[in-house]
Amino acid sequence: MKNWMRANKGFLMFLLLFGIFRTAVADWNPIPSGSMRPNLLEGDVVFVNRLAFNLKVPLTNIVLGHLGEPKRGDIVTFFSPLDETRLIKRVIALPGDTVEMRNEKMIINGQEASYAALGTAPEPMGQGSIVALRLNEKMGAEQHRIQVLPEVDANRNFGPVTVPQDHYLMLGDNRDNSGDYRHFGFVPRELLIGRAERILVSADIKGNRMPRTERFGMALQ
Repeated sequence: MKNWMRANKGFLMFLLLFGIFRTAVADWNPIPSGSMRPNLLEGDVVFVNRLAFNLKVPLTNIVLGHLGEPKRGDIVTFFSPLDETRLIKRVIALPGDTVEMRNEKMIINGQEASYAALGTAPEPMGQGSIVALRLNEKMGAEQHRIQVLPEVDANRNFGPVTVPQDHYLMLGDNRDNSGDYRHFGFVPRELLIGRAERILVSADIKGNRMPRTERFGMALQ
């Protein structure tokens, strides 16, 4: 073993440095589910900037310093407060915000988001599909696409609640098919991993498994 390690010390050092880089600087995150449809699809692999918010001790959630502040509308990766599963959702509300959802509509600090219909699309469900209604959700200067599933029995109301200091409220863009704040509560800052910034590569893992080259390098909104 010692001889093998001596002969391969360059490769082992590369693996060590690569591991540190991936756990402290930049990472990638495969998308396994449809909770962020229509903006992220199953089979997308996104680039994650781990230095967007926190400087951490590698392989831990120990925060050494703050490097930036999450903004409303950011797509972020984080560990679930329930079981430390790695998740990706959108930041909807910041520390100190008062938030409620009424019949699918977001109200933040007394201001109701505005919605514009973008059309419909099929949403895979079981062995078939149902109709998804796609909307543009605008909250102040920030806007992004979401979708709702009128045929699904979902939790479309909560709050009002006030986001605690150093915590964030996350929702999936696929509002009626997402395990998010309504499942695990607020996310403390130390559980944030980083900001997802663009799609690196993509493949249709639910269909023909071919590359979706039109999504390569796509910036996230």
